[in-house]
Amino acid sequence: MFTINQIKEAHSKVKTGADFPKYMQDIIALGVTSFETFVFDNHTNYYGKDNYQIASEGFSDTLAIANESNIEQFKSDLKTHQQGKTDYMTFLNDCAKSGVEKWIVVMDKMTCSYYDKSGNEMLVETIPSV
Repeated sequence: MFTINQIKEAHSKVKTGADFPKYMQDIIALGVTSFETFVFDNHTNYYGKDNYQIASEGFSDTLAIANESNIEQFKSDLKTHQQGKTDYMTFLNDCAKSGVEKWIVVMDKMTCSYYDKSGNEMLVETIPSV
């Protein structure tokens, strides 16, 4: 099964949101079937076959997630990030300001779903192929 170090190595190649589809292919090759990232501290739970699960450590400094979600602002910030115009920390801060608590990526569907603090789905997007 995969390790956090293998995932970190794959993630180290990501400079902007434009690199995300390639990163997905890299971690699929490692055996990741889905993952869940929490915006407040960036810790991620990774899942593999046969109930395999491993988690990354979060940041010591945490972000406050807005209580009210702003889907339109988030869509705008996400588009900017996907165009390679913002780095990952900017994207995390934008998520927090727009009320995004976490996102879940499911590899076999190639979807990324964003959720607010109440567990409501804010946006589901299809991850483009490389």
